[in-house]
Amino acid sequence: MKKRDYYEVLGVPRDADGDAIKGAYRKAAMKSHPDRNPGDAGAAERFKEIAEAYQVLSDPEKRRVYDRHGHDGLDPAFGRAGPGGGPGFVSPEDLFASFFGGSGVFEDLFGGGGGGRGGRGAHLVAAVEIPFEDMARGVERTLRIRRRDRCAKCKGSGAKPGTSPSACGTCGGSGAVQRSAGFFALRTTCPRCRGRGTVLRDPCGDCKGEGRVQGEHEITIRVPAGVEDGTRLRVAGEGDAGEEGGPSGDLYVEVHVRPHALFERDGPDVYCEVPISFARAALGGDVEVPTLQGKTALKVPAGTQGGQVLRMRGLGIPDPHGGGGRGDQLVRVVVEVPKRLTKRETEILKELEGLQESHPGEARKSFLDQLKNLFHGESPR
Repeated sequence: MKKRDYYEVLGVPRDADGDAIKGAYRKAAMKSHPDRNPGDAGAAERFKEIAEAYQVLSDPEKRRVYDRHGHDGLDPAFGRAGPGGGPGFVSPEDLFASFFGGSGVFEDLFGGGGGGRGGRGAHLVAAVEIPFEDMARGVERTLRIRRRDRCAKCKGSGAKPGTSPSACGTCGGSGAVQRSAGFFALRTTCPRCRGRGTVLRDPCGDCKGEGRVQGEHEITIRVPAGVEDGTRLRVAGEGDAGEEGGPSGDLYVEVHVRPHALFERDGPDVYCEVPISFARAALGGDVEVPTLQGKTALKVPAGTQGGQVLRMRGLGIPDPHGGGGRGDQLVRVVVEVPKRLTKRETEILKELEGLQESHPGEARKSFLDQLKNLFHGESPR
């Protein structure tokens, strides 16, 4: 089967930087991990494909070879190590574990699956988009999520009320079995009880023995003022209920901030451009500018140049950690040159032009002196 383009697999443009590639891998790997997609036969293959794409595009040398020669350039027969086993490539699971924090990562992120009794429930991930203004002042949002709740009828045991689970006869209730392999004894998860140590003789009719049922809930979250785009907010205990009475997982809400037509963020500061007339730039005066708190008068000094940045202290982005600090608003002045002039404007500007030609400013005076020296200076030897 023909391999897909690695950039397409991660959903990034060909000029994406390292942070964009890393973020794309994080989202794609979380979404396609087999533990989060039970019953989906294609999840494992997608997960492997995502890991392969990340390992190539995150490595400058492999990426250079791939950009130049495509998949063939990474084939061992081409003279380079390929993703199928050459040096520098690790398994999809090992990559995922190292990327998300080492041992126990699957149990922590996805609730454990078949790894022992009372396993923690899976964490859930949701997303919310907010306007730029709401980012600056903080806002509440209500999300509707689907999750697995503890079965009310059997209280999470999975057993029919009045009965209880029995010890697994295969593992003797330990949840693991021991197998011999040459000189070694391997201890693996019991295939019958899947590590629980118990089996159900009479499963609960409501949850069919799982101990959990699917439900819908409305969760209200508070998005703090100043939150960065892409931030994940943790809502403890609002994920899937754990197995056999285990603790619930958490809900992680990824916040996306909608771009603004006038403002652009840079850390705690906010930028905007404000057009002003040539006369106002030369004479100075107050100009009404937009801020995150509403319209405010900005004093423009006389002689302000086009592209000059004026600072409005304390009108930027608040500290999302509640420290009380706030950034500044930086206003870039754009001096507007009119394309069409009235008769009166033309007369005034011609008069001004005559005055300025006879009394040039410092920059133009220096330029004219250099021109004079260039064309009327000493002849080269």
